[in-house]
Amino acid sequence: MPDNANQTPPLPKPHFPRRQLFFWLLLLLVVPLAVMMFQSDTKKEIHELTASQFEEYLQEGRIQALEIEAQTASAVQEIVGTYRLTGQVEGSPSEQPFRVKVLYTDQLDALIREKCENRDVRAANNFLPGLLYSLLPIVLLVVLLSFVYSRAMRSAGKSALQFGKSRAKMLNPSLEKVTFNDVVGIEEAKEDVQEIVEYLKNPSRFKRLGGKIPRGVLMVGPPGTGKTLLAKAIAGEAEVPFFSISGSDFVEMFVGVGASRVRDMFEEGKKYAPCLIFIDEIDSVGRSRFSGIGGGHDEREQTLNALLVEMDGFEANSGVIVLAATNRPDVLDPALLRPGRFDRQIAIDLPDLNGRMAILNVHAKKVTIDPNVDMRIIARGTPGFSGADLANLINEAALLATRRNRDSVGLAELEESRDKVRWGKERRSRKIDEKDRRLTAYHEAGHALVGMFCENSVPLHKITIVPRGVAYLGATMQLPEQDQIHLTRNELLDHIAVCIGGRLAEELIFNDVTTGASMDILQASDIARKMVCQWGMSEKLGFVNYAGHQEHIFLGRDITRSEDYGQETAREIDLEVRQIVQDSYARVRGILQNNLDKLKLLADTLLEKETMSGEEVYALLGMTMPPSKRTQHDLDSDLESQKPAPAPSSDKAAEEPEKTA
Repeated sequence: MPDNANQTPPLPKPHFPRRQLFFWLLLLLVVPLAVMMFQSDTKKEIHELTASQFEEYLQEGRIQALEIEAQTASAVQEIVGTYRLTGQVEGSPSEQPFRVKVLYTDQLDALIREKCENRDVRAANNFLPGLLYSLLPIVLLVVLLSFVYSRAMRSAGKSALQFGKSRAKMLNPSLEKVTFNDVVGIEEAKEDVQEIVEYLKNPSRFKRLGGKIPRGVLMVGPPGTGKTLLAKAIAGEAEVPFFSISGSDFVEMFVGVGASRVRDMFEEGKKYAPCLIFIDEIDSVGRSRFSGIGGGHDEREQTLNALLVEMDGFEANSGVIVLAATNRPDVLDPALLRPGRFDRQIAIDLPDLNGRMAILNVHAKKVTIDPNVDMRIIARGTPGFSGADLANLINEAALLATRRNRDSVGLAELEESRDKVRWGKERRSRKIDEKDRRLTAYHEAGHALVGMFCENSVPLHKITIVPRGVAYLGATMQLPEQDQIHLTRNELLDHIAVCIGGRLAEELIFNDVTTGASMDILQASDIARKMVCQWGMSEKLGFVNYAGHQEHIFLGRDITRSEDYGQETAREIDLEVRQIVQDSYARVRGILQNNLDKLKLLADTLLEKETMSGEEVYALLGMTMPPSKRTQHDLDSDLESQKPAPAPSSDKAAEEPEKTA
């Protein structure tokens, strides 16, 4: 089937009817002006008389005709008529229309009856003309606004009778096409969705053994990992109609609109079956249906009910495959996740080292990169980065190289943009006195020196005392050779030791401590507590989990949780955590005291250079960098064929090994 088959023409962009608006505004202004000019011209032809002149002309018998409203006596009213002119030349008009406002009394009535025989009495009925005259501008304005609004709504395809219509948009083939070649770092997820695309192209191949294609596929993962990009790739690869809609487009201010749009969306999909429907951020309409602490939301629940029925109800829904994406699977309704609705869940996690390498290479093709740049260094230094973060990193590096008037993006720009994304922009203009600079230098030197003497520590990459962002006065960066999935007890203890190195260096040099080690204390305490409560690394407390089951807290679920152990056990846990930290503290003290000269040399050099690489630090201290545990050939082989690793048993405590002050 061709790409443009069965595709409706795109809706016209809404535009404001300027010509019609100008016409109605002109009409609204011209009509009142014309009426006023006509009245003014009429007023010029009719002579205005005073009450005394009117009585004088009556006494003289010059009033030839007049017209009076039928009103009660002693009321002010307007009298119109004609009077005879005197002293006119031949050929000139002999009569003049007049208008006069008088207090109509019984004496005036008797005088009019005596002196003017041609008089007429009309009924007093000025209500309707006055009402029309006062309401005419309002009516014209309402008609104008109604006309403009209806034209604008019709041009946008969203008239008042179409609130319940689906807002799903069919993919336009003329837009930028994304294919599976543009999606890297999530190979397993690509295989799962590629199977759906192949089924749509050749259904008989899968039906041969009686298999059925999943009715729904739910993509789950942290923000920025490529869920929407993967959906765009499916749209680019599939030769079937592809509809996309956001979950927030279902819920409106009107009751029942969400459910109506769901029904209309599936009705539209059945017309183009087989087709794909992609719902982005489905958690906005697919939340659990229960009355939690915050109460329920009937409109959202009715929308969810309609979605459940359309995906798997009494009526067959063959040919419509639903793709959905969310980063909050814990809040979705269980009925939405069961087989028959979303048969398959695809986990899209943060990319590993090889995935980051592939993602960086894809985005690097869009900018001019120095051929001598080793992307592996950047990939090693970005654990925990999502695909969106890596794309931002490349873009920031390109902008930085442009500001520096470089012909290409080099390793220096890439590392600078990585540090900017992680910690913030350098703040060289920040005023820091010499005391704080020396303290920061010894703090970071303590981190680096302890890491260099710990056998299981991550290799040192860079150390700097240049302030970044708001909270960072310096940083010590360590780059692992590969992503650390399983952590040994010795590696965790070395990580705690590196955290302690900064504080202990301050204590040894200045005989005092500062607040700069707050983050280090937090990291060391968190690792020690997880070793005791979660990972069973305490000989005293044994192979027991004291952390409990951890999940996202959601309204209506367990918010207040009681611990599964008593006070005595809690006391033992605290003592064991403290003992691990104290043992590491004593160990770090011995390392720094035995290498106090190296600590001072490194800190003094940092005060002069501000930033040093790992090679420079080892050369300065006369030490040899430890050889890499893995060869370049082994790392290149991983990029060619990546095998899925088992689920990590830790919380990746060393995923971000940088130490900051």
